[in-house]
Order: sequence, then structure tokens, then C-alpha cells
Amino acid sequence: MSQPPGAAVSLAEAPPPPTDRTPSKPLAAQRVQPLRRPGRWIVTAVVLVLVAQILHGLVTNPFYQWDRFRYWFLRPAVLDGLLVTLEVAALSAVLGLLGGILLALARLSGSPVLRAVSWTYTWLFRSVPLIVVLIFLYNFSALYKTLSLGVPFGPAFVTFDESRLATDMAIAVIGLSLNEAAYAAEVVRGGILSVDQGQHEAAAALGLPKGYQFRRIVFPQALRSITPNYVNQLIGLVKSTSLVFYVSLLDLFGAVQSMSSTYPGDVVPLLLVATVWYLILTSAVSVVQFYVERYYARGATRTLPPTPVQRARAGLAGLRDRLRREAAV
Repeated sequence: MSQPPGAAVSLAEAPPPPTDRTPSKPLAAQRVQPLRRPGRWIVTAVVLVLVAQILHGLVTNPFYQWDRFRYWFLRPAVLDGLLVTLEVAALSAVLGLLGGILLALARLSGSPVLRAVSWTYTWLFRSVPLIVVLIFLYNFSALYKTLSLGVPFGPAFVTFDESRLATDMAIAVIGLSLNEAAYAAEVVRGGILSVDQGQHEAAAALGLPKGYQFRRIVFPQALRSITPNYVNQLIGLVKSTSLVFYVSLLDLFGAVQSMSSTYPGDVVPLLLVATVWYLILTSAVSVVQFYVERYYARGATRTLPPTPVQRARAGLAGLRDRLRREAAV
């Protein structure tokens, strides 16, 4: 039906305005183009080239003597030194953590004497190098030939010969534990202070004993902060065991050092053997750290962080879905 001249046309009857950008496909079927990042690709290519050059040099350079590396890697002397390293590191880690907990509690206590003693101990052993502590303990018998138990400033009931007690293993463990306790004390103190003050107030309002509050409420929450920091200290402790060679204890580094002096032509492969074993030890500690952190994160996060296996499965599933979508397009 024709409209008379000058008549208004309703919007419902008006034809859509012509446009050249009308999509040929529905929006849901269109593929979103990702943002181009050429700088990232260039940096990635440069890094891959550098990594490839390093690996090529490690494999093809005859100076590394990989055949001698394979010969020394599982030799009994190396494995004996590795067992000594594990024993010293395990004992020092346990004793150092226990000492650090006691020092942290003394630092947070209401006694000015305990606070002063804890602060002085931490200040002293964080200031003195570990090698000095070990050498000092190694020559301790020159200062005190006997140790005794009895009345302070009075008669002694039991006397010990210090030279018999101070074996090489004992000196190494005591020296590393004393040094580790000073650093562990600050790690533990920081973890305890990170617990929300409301947790302390709620536990006190329930009338719980102080010891129970610390064991069941405060310390488990503090472990979320203590674990990553102390594991970092533990990795440093594993590497610090190489210093016990200077107190006549043949650990992993000591065994490698002794054999390199006997076989001077195998210095580089022996150093590579020690390097690879230290990498294995620190990697194992890092794996334990991940699962301990994941365990104590149960009450702090809604979803636990995925394990490496779960992350790999999710990555493969995402890649499979992406390839399937690209094939469908």
C-alpha cells in the first residue's frame, strides 16, 4: 500500500540501513584472533638458540670427558661420600629446626633474659662464617680437654674426654646444627608472627592451654609460611655440607676432592659428578617442598594447586582440544 506524500514511516516498517560489515557467519562461529606478540617470539627464539648452543657444547666438547663421568658416577667411594652427606644434612636439619623453634619461642617470650640470649645467639652465628665455626669446633679440645657434669661452680660428678666425644661426624653435625639453628629461628619467628592475631585471641577465649594453642592452632598455620623459607635454608644446608671436608670428614665433595688429587686428569668429570649429585639432592628436596606446601594449603585455598602430573595432563588435554577445534574450522 503506497503512502501519501509526507507521511511518516514507522521504525518497525523501515528497512535496515545498508552496511558493508555484516558478518558472513554468526558471532558464535567466528574465531577470535589472538594478539600478535612478535617481541615474545623473537626473545623465545634467541633463548632457544642459546640453550641449544650450550647443550651442543656440553655434548661435543671432549674436555668434559663424559666417558670418565659415567665411570666415576656410581663408584663406591662416591656413593660412600654421598651417604655421609645425606647423614650429616639430615641430622643437622632436624637438630637445627628444633633449635630454631626453641630460639624463636625464647625470642617471643616475656622473659627479657630469654629474649636477650636468643637475640645474641642469632646475631653471633649469623655473623660468623660457617667454616670458622667448624674449624673452631675441630680445635675445641685445645681449649677444653675435658667436659664435666656437676654442680655449677662446684664439684663435677661425671667427666668426659672431649677428644673421644668429638669425632669428625659429631663436629660436622654440631657445627652445621648450631649455624642452622640461628637462621631457622628467624624463619620460625617470622612464620609465627604471620598468623593472624585473631587466631591467638580465639584460642585464648576458648581457655585452651598455651602449649595446646601453639601445637594445634598457631604452629600448623605458621607452617604455611615456614615451609618454603626453611626448605630454602635446607637446600643451602645440603650445599654447606661440602665444608665438612675441612674437618677431615669425607663427604661427597671430600671424596671427589680426594680422588681428583689422585687422578689429576679426571678433575673435570669428578667435579661434574659432584655437581650432578648435588642437583639430584636439591631437586628431591624441592619435590618434597611442593607436596608439603600443598598439604598445608588445604585450609587456606579453595582449590589445591595441581601436581606436576595433573598439570601435564591438563596441558595435553588443552592441546588436544585446540587441535580438534582447528581441524573443525
